[in-house]
This record gives sequence, C-alpha cells and structure tokens, in this order.
Amino acid sequence: MKVGVYVFATDRDLDPGPLAREIEQRGFDSMFFPEHSHIPVSRATAYPEQYGGGVLPDFYKRTYDPFISCSFAAAATSTLQVGTGISLLALRDAVHVAKTAASIDRLSGGRFAFGVGFGWNKDEFASHGVDFTTRHRKVREQVAAIRTLWRDDVAEFHGEFVDFEPSWCWPKPAQSFPPVYLGGSGPLTMKHAAEWADVWYPTPPMADPHLTEALPRFRQMVADAGRDPDAVPVGIAPGTCDAADLQAYADNGVDQVNIALVADTPSAMMARLDELQVMRHAVIGR
Repeated sequence: MKVGVYVFATDRDLDPGPLAREIEQRGFDSMFFPEHSHIPVSRATAYPEQYGGGVLPDFYKRTYDPFISCSFAAAATSTLQVGTGISLLALRDAVHVAKTAASIDRLSGGRFAFGVGFGWNKDEFASHGVDFTTRHRKVREQVAAIRTLWRDDVAEFHGEFVDFEPSWCWPKPAQSFPPVYLGGSGPLTMKHAAEWADVWYPTPPMADPHLTEALPRFRQMVADAGRDPDAVPVGIAPGTCDAADLQAYADNGVDQVNIALVADTPSAMMARLDELQVMRHAVIGR
C-alpha cells in the first residue's frame, strides 16, 4: 500500500516545492492538493458535517491553485507522485485543463495524478455561472473530452458541455493517460467511479470508515459496469489517521492512503509530518 499526504497549501505554510522535498525525503509516495477557487463571504452553503461541520477552516479561503502547486512540487522532487486531490473540474474549461495536466505530467516524467470531484459548495458554482445540478454528468463528460485530447493527434469531441472541432493539442502526457481519481464518498460518486474513473478516492469520515463493506460493494459495481475490479484500485484521503486505521486500510485492500497534513504553523506541520513518517514505518515497514 502506498502512503502519502494531501495538503491545503496556502500562503501561510511552507511553499509546495520545499515541502514536497521534505515529504519525498521521508519516503512518502505522493502529495495531493485540494482546490477551492474562492469562498463567497455569504457562506450560503454550510460546511458539510462529514468534513467537520461548523465554521469553515481558514485554509479553504487561501489555497494555492492545485495545478501550479503540483508543478512546483514536481520540480522540487524526482520520485514523488503529485496530484490534484481534488480539482473542481466542473468550474474549469476542459481544454485548458487537458493541456495543463498533460504539461505537468510530461515535465515531471509521468508523475501526475488527475484527481477530480463534483464539489459541495453551491456558492462557488453560482459565482462561476455553473449549474450545480448538472455537475455530475458535466464532470464525466469533461473527463472523456480530456482523455480524447490526451490520446488523439487530431482530437474531436461533441457533447452537452464540451464541444470542439478537430484540433491539435500538445503536449501529450508522458503517461498514456494520467490516472483519474474520482473523489467522494457517497453512493452516486461510487457508481460514477465504478463506471469511468481509474481510482475511487473517498474521503472519510464515512459510515464504513475502513471500507470493510464498501470495498466489496464497489468491486461488484465495477464488475457490473463491465470492467475488471482488479484494474480499478481504491485510494482514500482521511483527515485523521492513526496506526490502527492505517493497518485496517492495508488489511482491507486499499491501494493508496493520502493523509491530511494540516497544522497552524510550518514548524508544527513538519512535526506532524515526522509523526506520520514514524506511523507509516511502523505499519508498512518503510
């Protein structure tokens, strides 16, 4: 099982490049970056209970762009997988994202993971003029269009949300297709992941925190969609994780765990990273 971190990188933390070097030097496999373009002050959408509820943490307001963070992290390292974890794709232009993601993947030597999600904050969607109710099928179509641009020398796509005539778009990724992680814990997201994602990427807390029931159910959904369950791994992004949790994820067949790396100061963040390194070594031996 691979173990990494996800970081709400902000202007008050260690910069993504130096932090990525520290993460890689401690033997972690990956570093993912969440996304929020902005947070409207009205706060008409409540912070979901599954993420903690109540007052929205300050770092949501201050995150760097995740693709730029990935580029700095990749440039500072040589083995670390970098990824959006997750990008709010429905709020972005698919053609621009295809080029940005392919550029990061190619310049990093194939170390980019393309995490996408449907989003929960209606306020952001309203600011972007995007219909919140169509976000599920929009993201699915955008991913299909992006994969077309990554694959074809002359790419063409005609859909409900993405439409472009035969076009050239380089660079192509170093990987044939950077893996698409679909973030989210609900049954609808699980269904979408089973049908078209490369990795299902739920975020606890959830009713089944160690996926003891959800994993077999997900694998059956993958099979029902006509895909090989062994070819669609499961990652997980817990906000908190102790040694017992990490061991349970390993025992239940989770392929990748990215643990939240959150602290009030850069020094506290480094101390937390050291704690995670000790825990990872105790559980998986490296």
